[in-house]
Amino acid sequence: MSQTITDALLEWYDLNQRVLPWRTDRTPYRTLVSEVMLQQTRVDTVIPYFESFMETFPTIEVLAAAEQDAVLAKWSGLGYYSRARNLHKAANQVVALGHFPNTLTEIRSLSGVGEYIAGAIASMAFHLDVAAVDGNLHRVLSRLFCDSGDRKSMWSLADTLLPKGTGRCGDFNQALMDLGSSHCAKSFKCSGCPLQSHCQAHQSNRVAESPVLPKKKKKRLRGLFARTAR
Repeated sequence: MSQTITDALLEWYDLNQRVLPWRTDRTPYRTLVSEVMLQQTRVDTVIPYFESFMETFPTIEVLAAAEQDAVLAKWSGLGYYSRARNLHKAANQVVALGHFPNTLTEIRSLSGVGEYIAGAIASMAFHLDVAAVDGNLHRVLSRLFCDSGDRKSMWSLADTLLPKGTGRCGDFNQALMDLGSSHCAKSFKCSGCPLQSHCQAHQSNRVAESPVLPKKKKKRLRGLFARTAR
């Protein structure tokens, strides 16, 4: 069944993938920049910033050589400025290393690069057989398998679907992203979804309920009494 899901998703992606500037020339550097910008920011907002940023800093060497203030100025308006500072640090790390790291562990060691971004770069730019699960993919997988498990279980589910050995794991991760932004967004649209017949949440009419978010623990209020000295 996993192979059927993977094939259906990739077939849909080949016909319906979004045209995005960082996909037209998929290099490790451009992937890093785009994924850092896309953290907590919508794609439509990122596109003009990405294009402008790449015009000013076309290579990772140019970015590393730039003053941090210049990088922050170019980032102005995008918010979450720690991302820009970490990106600048990562560029300097790569230049000091002499090449862009090409293993998951090495990529993960770059400043500001977490588990998801490392998986995205490894799979999309280096064609490694690794998953990349962010919040949107967590939602898609939760609905597909009717499983609102923790991050570790979602990564395990994604790993079982990867088309390993084909060089298309990056395409698979991007296909899940595109599905999550189109049919399987928070306001879902099941009609036309390539995975509808495989989706357990759809079959059980529980799409609106998935994923189930963990309940927030109620804060316990404690009363403190101070005894004054006499």
